[in-house]
Amino acid sequence: MPLNNIGIPGLILIIILALIIFGPSKLPELGRAAGSTIKEFTNATKDLLSSDKETDKETKKEA
Repeated sequence: MPLNNIGIPGLILIIILALIIFGPSKLPELGRAAGSTIKEFTNATKDLLSSDKETDKETKKEA
């Protein structure tokens, strides 16, 4: 995955570019939006995995 090799200098560059593009007043709002999106994604993933495990258990009981 290409994001594994960013490192500290790359993160600093990304933050500086974000400050230039969006400005300091928009960054907290963008951070909250990104955080809530990641949270929803992880919750949906957990729901899918748990429903898949339940389906596997039901299939094993029937067999």
